[in-house]
Amino acid sequence: MVSEKEKKIVDPKCVIVALDFSDSGKVLELVSGLDPHNCRLKVGKELYTHCGPALVERLVADGFDVFLDLKFHDIPSTVAGACAAAADLGVWMVNVHALGGRRMMVAAGEAVAQKPHQPLLIAVTILTSMGESDLHEIGLAGCAKENVLRLAKLAELSGLNGVVCSPLEVEVLNQQCGEAFNFVTPGIRPAGTAVNDQKRVTTPVDALSLGSNYLVIGRPITAATDPLVALQTINADIHSSFILSA
Repeated sequence: MVSEKEKKIVDPKCVIVALDFSDSGKVLELVSGLDPHNCRLKVGKELYTHCGPALVERLVADGFDVFLDLKFHDIPSTVAGACAAAADLGVWMVNVHALGGRRMMVAAGEAVAQKPHQPLLIAVTILTSMGESDLHEIGLAGCAKENVLRLAKLAELSGLNGVVCSPLEVEVLNQQCGEAFNFVTPGIRPAGTAVNDQKRVTTPVDALSLGSNYLVIGRPITAATDPLVALQTINADIHSSFILSA
């Protein structure tokens, strides 16, 4: 059994609930039962395209930390402008694609740094839905971990706050990146739940043990018969295994 001294300190809101919906009504119904002190929220491309910035502003106004997961990937000036706009929405975190390169990531960071409210800026490395054959098909040599490590180091050198990656890659990244660098991990599935379209997955406690800082969890919570109970169960498991930060 792990002693209290050996337990890792984790953020009490390390769970980010993925709002993978297309309807604002369903989103508001779901979040009305959630406590912004116990989780954060992720707004992705589908929901944002359907509902726009107004919904993001509503969630922020309701006290939630919002991860705007739009994975910006374009020329540096365009991505910089998009990240500046995200900062104006008051989001807690926004992301770009590391494959956009150093100049793009640096421009994004500079744009955010000029804003009164400065969200965390992180980069997507390799999507957790992609396996080795997918990488080879698009011309990326090497295994997933090699590509993730290279892109994560580039993001760190570009001044970003962290990366999105698989929990299975966090242990290696922790050894190569600085202590302040954050790891946001999708592909999280509590024991006994369906894997769905994710290929590189692990449980919440295992992911945190490997070094993840934040866990993106969607269907195990949002598709549950009682989403609040599902979230509480996951949090209880985490809280029994780790020390919560202040």
